[in-house]
Parts: sequence; structure tokens; C-alpha cells
Amino acid sequence: MSEKPSVLFVCVHNAGRSQMAAAYLTHLGGDRVEVRSAGSEPAEQVNPAVVQAMAEEGIDISAEIPKVLTVDAVQASDVVITMGCGDTCPVFPGKRYLDWQLDDPAGQGVDAVHPIRDEIRARVEALVAELTA
Repeated sequence: MSEKPSVLFVCVHNAGRSQMAAAYLTHLGGDRVEVRSAGSEPAEQVNPAVVQAMAEEGIDISAEIPKVLTVDAVQASDVVITMGCGDTCPVFPGKRYLDWQLDDPAGQGVDAVHPIRDEIRARVEALVAELTA
């Protein structure tokens, strides 16, 4: 890994799980980690229930826009974390790949998003501890 590790979070729509994970890593990792997120089939906007759930944590992601997954984003990342996007993520030697099995918040209300958000936060906290050790 480079001096400043880089992490790419990937889900299908880049409107829920990957947005929450990227926001937590940015919030908790600060300038010690480079953060990206993308989707294999990006949505038009971030899920409003996800925006609300993150706002409750004091993290504003209302201006985020879902981005399409590119080969360049994968190549530029040390760690690639997928969340339910199957085999759409290109695989390159020397990259670390993790697959986080998480429920999809798409179409869910904020109450259903809370446990997903909390699980993502716990996983990101462990990731920050590992990457910045």
C-alpha cells in the first residue's frame, strides 16, 4: 500500500451502502485515508433515507452524487470493498478485495437503514484501525 492507503467502496447503485461507508471512512479516517465510492449501475441520487440516517450521525452526504465504477478507480485503490455487486468489479493483482455482506437499503425507510448504517460504521471503525495502525 502507498503511504496513504486508498479504499474504494462499491455497490450496485452507489446510493446507499457504499455512500455510507465512504462517508464514515472520510469522517473517521480524516486525511489519513483516501476514499472513493462507485456503483456498477449508479442511481440518479443518494437514497433519501440513507441521507437522513447519516445526518442523524452528524454526517452530511446530501450533496453526494452516485458515480459509475471505472477501471481507473479500482486501479487507483489499495483496498476494494464490494457490497452486493457480484462479479462486476474488475480484479487486478496486488489489490486487496473484501466483500461485505450487508442488506440493501434501497426502497427502505430510515428505521430499516439504521441497523445497516450501524453495521457499516462498526466495519469502517475496524478498517480505520487496521489501515492507520
